[in-house]
Amino acid sequence: MMQINNKTSGFTLIEVLITIIVLAIGLLGMAALQSTGLKNNNSAYMRSQATVLAYDMADRMRANSKGTYAAVAVPAGPDATCKTPPGGCAVDAMAKNDIYEWDKQIKAILPASSGVITVSANNVVTIEVKWFDTPESGATKSFKMSFLQ
Repeated sequence: MMQINNKTSGFTLIEVLITIIVLAIGLLGMAALQSTGLKNNNSAYMRSQATVLAYDMADRMRANSKGTYAAVAVPAGPDATCKTPPGGCAVDAMAKNDIYEWDKQIKAILPASSGVITVSANNVVTIEVKWFDTPESGATKSFKMSFLQ
């Protein structure tokens, strides 16, 4: 008759349970890593959009260098004369129209966003775009750029 060693019975079951626990912790870690990656990717996307929008306004200002852009409130609507060639519109009307279009783009692309243009006494233009980053961080982010007008 063969004798069975009862001291080792159930040992493989414990090994399997420990393996499942280690695997579950590893998978939870991978899910957290994926979630953090997606959040950071979204934040980077919004920063790149803010950069594009700031440079867009800088290009508009360079194209209409005679227009007044600083301290102009966002107009209620677009200027229809700035859209129809060949007459075009006055430089200040074009500046107001540019600000309206720029503000509309900012609000459409970035959550809870705004844009500010300031011109210093020595003609240094600063364009700042602010937006609400993510609900998790609860932070408002901003992108600033400056150039000599």
